[in-house]
Amino acid sequence: MSDSSGWNDFKLNKQLLDAIADAGFLQPTEIQQKCFPLISSGQQVIGIAQTGTGKTAAYMLPLLMKLRYAQGAEPRALILVPTKELVVQVTGQALVLAKYTDLRIAGIYGGVGPKTQIEQINQGVDLLIATPGRFLELYLRNEIPVKQIKTLVLDEADRMMDMGFMPQLRRTFEVIPSKRQNLLFSATFPEKVERLANEFLEFPVRIEITPQATVAKQVKQVLYYVPNFITKINFLEHLLQNKEEFNRVMIFSRTKEAADNIFKFIDRRKLGPVRVIHSNKGQNSRINAMNEFKEGALRVLVSTDVASRGIDVTNVSHVINFDVPIVYEDYVHRTGRTGRAFQNGVAITFATESERYHVDKIEKIIREKIPVKKIPASIVHADTTYDEAQKMAREVDRQKRYEDPEFKGAFHEKKGKK
Repeated sequence: MSDSSGWNDFKLNKQLLDAIADAGFLQPTEIQQKCFPLISSGQQVIGIAQTGTGKTAAYMLPLLMKLRYAQGAEPRALILVPTKELVVQVTGQALVLAKYTDLRIAGIYGGVGPKTQIEQINQGVDLLIATPGRFLELYLRNEIPVKQIKTLVLDEADRMMDMGFMPQLRRTFEVIPSKRQNLLFSATFPEKVERLANEFLEFPVRIEITPQATVAKQVKQVLYYVPNFITKINFLEHLLQNKEEFNRVMIFSRTKEAADNIFKFIDRRKLGPVRVIHSNKGQNSRINAMNEFKEGALRVLVSTDVASRGIDVTNVSHVINFDVPIVYEDYVHRTGRTGRAFQNGVAITFATESERYHVDKIEKIIREKIPVKKIPASIVHADTTYDEAQKMAREVDRQKRYEDPEFKGAFHEKKGKK
């Protein structure tokens, strides 16, 4: 390790320091520096930090330090995350950091049969990482003993609220010991998360690393106004032909149908290797695609927002927003897939005229203008199909009506003229 002085300040044991050195973490990030002493001293903490700032290790290291070694058969710490992908990712990071200890770490999630997960819990677990639904399901079947749980971490709390997990969380707070340390981590801190924090944390210290919804400084953002779907595809092909520069690319689309179409196009044109992930894909298929992308076996991963959070892949050269996200925080999560671990990255957004409205809203949230560039002249501009033109016109009408309920709309005017 080139400089472990920052880590030495935390008085970590040798096992953890060795694992940190192996993982290549040179210096603690800002959230790690601020959270570590508080969590280690037993304080309740709210950590607000954008994606890619090292927040998982910010709670994981003090937690592993506290657990120290395998003890008894029952879990002593519980980390709840909203999705299967996040269970896999957080479990992976825990195993990397705990590799020189004998701590037993298990990740459980729905969508697969519980048999193997139950067997692993029965063999003894120190740290359990779970989605709220699967945790409660196994608890209610008497498969998870909870009496020894002394620490509860809620990670990606904003996403948990968006996904409607409040009833499961309340039920979980009731069944685990009330005398425990609570930690809450979130990329943003909207009102729903604040209510959750007030309900389950006592006198927490709030650590906020960057203003809410900020794109990491090392990500270069570019916006292109593109007239329609086919022209976006032509532009995408043009970019992906530059294999040297665009060497590890994530492409985000708003719908599963668009994701599948983009995947088929890239595959047909032999611009991959490429895989696609969205909620219709089976759990194993999603995890395999993710692992292939991490290991560099894939050049391109196409995804809906199912994967905009919870993917920790370094060296993603480019994120391409094929569509502008309509959940505006997702823009930050998508762009946060590149520029991780202090690497530079590029986030390119394609927007049609009907997506301009969403771009304006995103710029308000991130408090900066996304630089606009002109599409290169060599890109073939396809005609907009009748169906797509109608769809975009209706969307523009909908936006205007949303902003001004008195607005009657272009379609209304045409009917009037007749």
